[in-house]
This record gives sequence, C-alpha cells and structure tokens, in this order.
Amino acid sequence: MIEISDCNLAYVQGASQVQVYDDFSLKVEPGESVVLIGPSGCGKSTLLYLLAGLLQPTGGEIRIWGEQVVGARQKTAFILQEYGLFPWLNVEQNVCLGLRVRHIPKRKYQRAVEEMINKMGLWEVKHHFPSQLSGGQRQRVALARALTLQPDLLLMDEPLSALDALTRERLQKLLLEIWQEQKLTTVLVTHSIEEAVFLGSRILVLADGRPTQVMGEILNPLVGQSGYRQTSEFFQKTSYVRSLLEGGMVG
Repeated sequence: MIEISDCNLAYVQGASQVQVYDDFSLKVEPGESVVLIGPSGCGKSTLLYLLAGLLQPTGGEIRIWGEQVVGARQKTAFILQEYGLFPWLNVEQNVCLGLRVRHIPKRKYQRAVEEMINKMGLWEVKHHFPSQLSGGQRQRVALARALTLQPDLLLMDEPLSALDALTRERLQKLLLEIWQEQKLTTVLVTHSIEEAVFLGSRILVLADGRPTQVMGEILNPLVGQSGYRQTSEFFQKTSYVRSLLEGGMVG
C-alpha cells in the first residue's frame, strides 16, 4: 500500500544543512499496523508528515496505492498528540468537522456520525465542549472525527502520551479493536515500548541521530491475541525493543 523509495529530506540550519532522510526506503502492506519508536529527534514524526503529504521530500518519492503523494489525500487521516479539537465546537460538531469541510450534506452523514459517537462512548457528552472533557474523551473525539472520514490510512503521532496509565491502556485496546475490525493500515509513532509491542504488527526501531536509520525491524505476529500483554512472548518482545533502544542511544 505504501512505498517510500530513496526518500531524501534536508533543511538548512544556520550555515549548515541537516540531512533528516538519506535514501530512506520502506514498504507497508495493506492492513499492517506499523509502529515507529526511537529517541526524540530521530525523524519519527517527520515521516508521518511526509506520508500525510504535509511535507515534500527533497529527493525520491512516496507512493500510496501506486499514486505519488504530492499533497494531502482524502483517504489519509492524521491524529496529533494535541488532539486538534476546536474549543468553540462541541463533541458532535468536532466529529463532523472533516465532513463539513468536504461539503458533504448533513443528511448523508448524520446517522454515521451518531453511530460513531455512540461507539466511542461519547453519547452522553456529545453536546459538551473540549474544556469539559477528560483527556481520554478528547482523544476519542479526535479518533471519531478521523474514522468518520472512512480513511484507508491512519497516521498517529503519540496520540496517547498525555494520558494516565489506565486511560492509556483502555484507549490502546480501543485502537487495537478498530484495527482488527476495519483492517485499517496504521502507522503510529510512540515513545512507549509497551505500547509499541501491544499495537504494532511490525515495529521499526529507529536509531539516534541523523539521517534517520532503522536499526531493528521486529515482526509481532501475536499482536491482537487475547491476553497478549500478560504473556512471556510480550515480555520478551519488550525486552528486545528496549535492548535495541539502549544500544542505539548516543552518549
């Protein structure tokens, strides 16, 4: 589904040029859940912006379903760490926002929006504003808004990092259920080793420093299995990811 071929990205910093990506290549199959994990500044979030068409590579190309990404595409949904909710809109209005921007008549989406709000457990607060919601509720609003657009690619940049541990685990389970139900191709950035192993069918461990390099690629075939978090295999995977990260840290 996704093919990144010899991607280059550089920017000028003072009198020097910083090479973020240098002939970077990656393929993602339909329905995969790929997780990117690595130290801050290693290029994880930048890759999401490239996939979303919000940044353009200075060399190479990025294709989705064979078409070159040259700007934002309608079938790609992007969820940011800060949720991206408008404070003057209530839950229902925030969920509908993407559909309204696309000038889709309300009669065509109202029922689907109501079903999504109910599925996300937000029905009782659908007329509340973001300031009246908990962090977990705000993240579910952002997720509902993304899914109402019926994307084929979901990009997420540390979407759960600001949440407490129990809320984070509940939303991890929700993300996993959505991925399993919809077979939605997902690329997730996280700093949490446990989250990477719980959600990623493939985990890419990125090295510290520039340009971005993959120092480990881990297949995770048991992802989604009931009780996976309590198994010895889960512990072994998290230990291996941790060892790669510790071995690749500079200083």
